[in-house]
Amino acid sequence: MSVIISMLIFALIGAISPGPVNIIASSASANFGFRQALPHVVGASLCYCLVVFTAGLALNLTLDVLPALTHLLQYLGAAFLLYMALKIASAPLRLPGQQSLAKPPSFWQGVLAQGLNPKAWLVAMSGVSLFVAPQQQAEFYLLVFCLISLMVCLVGVGTWAAIGSLISGYLDSALRLRVFNCSMAVLLAGSVLSLFI
Repeated sequence: MSVIISMLIFALIGAISPGPVNIIASSASANFGFRQALPHVVGASLCYCLVVFTAGLALNLTLDVLPALTHLLQYLGAAFLLYMALKIASAPLRLPGQQSLAKPPSFWQGVLAQGLNPKAWLVAMSGVSLFVAPQQQAEFYLLVFCLISLMVCLVGVGTWAAIGSLISGYLDSALRLRVFNCSMAVLLAGSVLSLFI
């Protein structure tokens, strides 16, 4: 039971801390509403569960293959997340009573944002090495960790989406909305660039 509680605390800290997926969720919700951000939240959460599962299986890979995959993932993830930052910064403004052609991030964009997010892979690999690998029934603990990660990620990313929705009332002017979008884009780009420093 103590391992499961530790898994839960670890997963919650990873899911609720600022990161690319959470910033996208907050921005989507502030611009389009909480319900419109839910596909991104669900896609990112399901993908994180898959990332944890894959990280658990990756422990069996040889050390010479894993670093190559890690570097490839880091560069692909950085490119995709910088693209998402550009989309957030240049998103058409949608003020109350106005229509916009821009769309909130889709389920599949949530999947890609999480799957190509180096933070997700680092957190997952750390958690698997801490809580799964040392256990005698590693397969069982991997499944438990995947389930916990899914539930906690839904809560963590959903919380960021809810925060975006709460501040959307403040973003009722074009200037405030533009400043918010650009701030979110800079935070997202900064979180990506910090991985290379």
